[in-house]
Amino acid sequence: MTNPNDTSNVKRPHAKTDPGQPMVYQIRIEGHLDAQWTDWFSGLSITLEENGDTFLTGPVVDQAALFGLLKKVRDLGLPLVSIDRVDSANSDSEKGDMK
Repeated sequence: MTNPNDTSNVKRPHAKTDPGQPMVYQIRIEGHLDAQWTDWFSGLSITLEENGDTFLTGPVVDQAALFGLLKKVRDLGLPLVSIDRVDSANSDSEKGDMK
């Protein structure tokens, strides 16, 4: 019988990035945030979508920092919709950036 928590055979895609560089993440939350929240979210860009969602996008130095950002989303009481790791080249072409 296999252990459902065994991840030894899980294949994970490897990003072709410099391991010394932070990864760029895009966090989608339900609801709109004002630009004043940029400092609280460690300088991530805030992009408001027409459907009422907000994207928080930017470099995150490590998993601990990512979990810290997610804790802040939780503390605001806004529903988390998704988290995506994005290619840093794609993050420069954000639309509607409020920064």
